Amino acid sequence: MDFCNIQPMIQWMQTPGSIPNCPPGLEYLTQINHLCVCQRFDLLEVLGPFETNKTYDVMNNQGQRIYFAEEKSNCFLRHFCGPSRPFTMTIYDNVGCDVITMHKALRWSYCWSNCCLQKLKVEAPPGGKIGYVYQYYHLFLPMFKIKNENKEDLMKIRGPCVVSSCLKDLNFNFLSLDEEMVIGKISNQWTGFMRERFTNANKFGIQFPFDLDVKIKALMLGASFLIWTTCILNSGHKNQPERSCQRSLALSFASPQQN
Repeated sequence: MDFCNIQPMIQWMQTPGSIPNCPPGLEYLTQINHLCVCQRFDLLEVLGPFETNKTYDVMNNQGQRIYFAEEKSNCFLRHFCGPSRPFTMTIYDNVGCDVITMHKALRWSYCWSNCCLQKLKVEAPPGGKIGYVYQYYHLFLPMFKIKNENKEDLMKIRGPCVVSSCLKDLNFNFLSLDEEMVIGKISNQWTGFMRERFTNANKFGIQFPFDLDVKIKALMLGASFLIWTTCILNSGHKNQPERSCQRSLALSFASPQQN
């Protein structure tokens, strides 16, 4: 990956010391309760008819960059499959080392067959599986499960009945497996056209406990990328005027709450 094009005005978060039993590069996640993932501006995509590989800055709540994420996908599939396309998302630390890799399979967004629902595999470090994010069938709602490396269920994600760019707020709740407790949520606070056009106001927040295992935090980050690319972009957000500015995801980790 070429680091020469990364925006120089954004300061990198200080590299933390090594932590026992923590995958290398995930030490950052032990020190934060907030992430902001901003899709970077791409002039070629704005002016041209084709989608390009997406790139993202992953920052903390002080605006310091923690990671840089880069999509790798086939040009033909990006154009003809859109959000359904397969891709590999690689997340790098401040010295360019791969710390997280996400592999999304080819799945058709409007197909209700179980074999075509969305699936994401997360590795940290690359080559070492830490878990999966699976979409599963529901008649009305976008539903996902987060699984560990043995494909054992950890939690569920439940989205709104309608995922549309005309909605002011989009919330995806992280639930216990019995769906009785809201553990956290991914939320979008839409602030209107003018501010959306000229600022990074299209944000997604993830609330989650501070003491959450870093592997599960990495899985939550992977779930956010999957939901962003398959549910949000697919809902029409990419056709809005804010396409010409950065899109962002804000991920925060807070205490769980009862439903």
